[in-house]
Amino acid sequence: MKMTKSILIAAMLLFTLGTYAQDMDDQRVMVDAEKAKTKLMKSNEGLDMFFENASGYVVFPNVGEGGLIVGGASGNGVLYENGKPVGMADLKKLDVGLQAGGQALTEIIFFETAEALQRFKQDKFEFSAEATAVALEKGVAANASYNDGVVVFAKPKKGLMADLSVGGQKFNYTDMENIEKK
Repeated sequence: MKMTKSILIAAMLLFTLGTYAQDMDDQRVMVDAEKAKTKLMKSNEGLDMFFENASGYVVFPNVGEGGLIVGGASGNGVLYENGKPVGMADLKKLDVGLQAGGQALTEIIFFETAEALQRFKQDKFEFSAEATAVALEKGVAANASYNDGVVVFAKPKKGLMADLSVGGQKFNYTDMENIEKK
């Protein structure tokens, strides 16, 4: 009986610690996303127009990318609707081609329409090889436009990557209500 109680208490403790660690990771990503958003808006004219007019947007503040022939990237982010966080997202990228190096970057995806945003929320959203991100440099955001209801901006933070490859990005979304139930 004591053994059963001990196992039960240990399982509850591990579950609680796991949930707490997940909550802490999500909170860190949310803080980083807000910092990245503020920094990018200050340094890139025209980006505020996207933040104000989009149906929603997802901010991936810390995407790690690297490769040598075969490459990949991953990152966690926050999905916003009407300027408020509504869920957490993650991205995974796999590609093959002429590439070498590694870098950290911030990626923001804006959804022009409610339909494009809904596709993302239903995990039916991924980028093919043809999709490209607009590199955020001073004044570039003002001239960017939506393609198929979506525009993507990327801002390198650290590292150097030479890349001429083919691949795609896949995204997963979890609504805040589902996160709180875990």
